[in-house]
Amino acid sequence: QVCSSFATGPRQYDGTFYEFRTCYVKPSKMNEFLENVKKNIHLRTAHSELVGFWTVEFGGRMNKVFHVWKYDNFAHRTEVQKALAKDKEWQEQFLIPNLALIDKQESEITYLVPWCKLEKPPKEGVYELATFQMKPGGPALWGDPFKRAVHTHVNQGYTKLVGVFHAEYGILNRVHVLWWNESADSRAAGRHQSHEDPRVVAAVRESVNFLGSQQNMLLIPMSFSPLK
Repeated sequence: QVCSSFATGPRQYDGTFYEFRTCYVKPSKMNEFLENVKKNIHLRTAHSELVGFWTVEFGGRMNKVFHVWKYDNFAHRTEVQKALAKDKEWQEQFLIPNLALIDKQESEITYLVPWCKLEKPPKEGVYELATFQMKPGGPALWGDPFKRAVHTHVNQGYTKLVGVFHAEYGILNRVHVLWWNESADSRAAGRHQSHEDPRVVAAVRESVNFLGSQQNMLLIPMSFSPLK
């Protein structure tokens, strides 16, 4: 009997995943929200690993924060949620006060792509989250061209790659690339140089054939963020 696989790209054997959380804060409450998070974030990180916590400087709606949490697997996340539900200190000092300051929240579950590891930048800087909506078909269709486009930017030193994430729950066929730069100006300089590099141009032209849309955000890390 011949069996065929429905896999559309490199399989995700590692159960580790990353939850992307976005909070849209009421404009008049942004400072209050950030102060409370800074003061009480330890109550949340006591339960699971925080990868990074940023405010959104440019790109999309204002008064927005973006944070990433790491879990070993879905059972681990379930246990964390159960523990949080029993943690009265976290609820009273962190959750309940902050909920009153938020307009809405979004959650997305992502995996690191198999050819990428999460990297920590050498020093403090700014981050760019570039989001690519790829055409349906999965990594089997667009994985290799996308990988070449990312690596071409990295290999020429125009920016530093932190991680590449593929959406598992949320909008499908979506890929997030998290970049690090020393500053917004150094990011702009590297981008301008890359546009003149024929190696980058060729790789991007190949990858863009599978692209539906893209957007980005400039992220400023909070003082307590592990990724700074």
